[in-house]
Amino acid sequence: MRALRILLVIAVVLGGLFVVADRIAVNMAESEASDRIKVQEGSADSTDVSIKGFPFLTQALSKEFDEVEIKLTGIETRAAGRPVRIDEMTADLFDVRVGEGYSTATAERAEGTARITYADLTKAADDDVTVAYGENGKVKVTGSVTLPLLGKITRSVVSTVSIVGGDTIRVRAVKVPGEGIPGLEGEIRKKTDFDRKLGGLPAGLMLEKVEATPEGVAITVTGKDVSLAG
Repeated sequence: MRALRILLVIAVVLGGLFVVADRIAVNMAESEASDRIKVQEGSADSTDVSIKGFPFLTQALSKEFDEVEIKLTGIETRAAGRPVRIDEMTADLFDVRVGEGYSTATAERAEGTARITYADLTKAADDDVTVAYGENGKVKVTGSVTLPLLGKITRSVVSTVSIVGGDTIRVRAVKVPGEGIPGLEGEIRKKTDFDRKLGGLPAGLMLEKVEATPEGVAITVTGKDVSLAG
């Protein structure tokens, strides 16, 4: 019985050491992965990686990971010559395969969310245009134009926001009050209606849908064969 108790104690100690070593290894791997993840056509303020599943060491030896969560903040890129900033993006990546030397990694599929604040959406819009939360899942866009004889005219419109082509946010006014002024609606729409392509996401991620919320526009992202490093 004494020998059995000693063996059990040794097993518990070794098991504890294995868990500690496993957690140390995963923390080191997460830090390394955060440094390696690339965004396309832009940059990110910070990147955090969380490797799910236990034990980590067996996954590392096989170079296959069940689930990896990434969080990128402050993704900066440009579209139509204007700055476009994604405030935050979080994605769960599944069935991640790592290449030789851990220099590359590809996820079989991914799903997550991204957020753009109205302040950043305003910066991405045209000059003299502001974007704010509207109502019923829409946004309020205010734009100013200058017309001959009439001077500067400012109008606010309720607009839909949608995804086009898996990478572009489209803002379109539901209705523009023309008030019988020739050409006013068209000029206002030149300001309030716009498309902005969102680059800067890891290769393979696509925008699926968007919803206007009080905090900003919330975007659902999905992907297949998502490249995490290069």
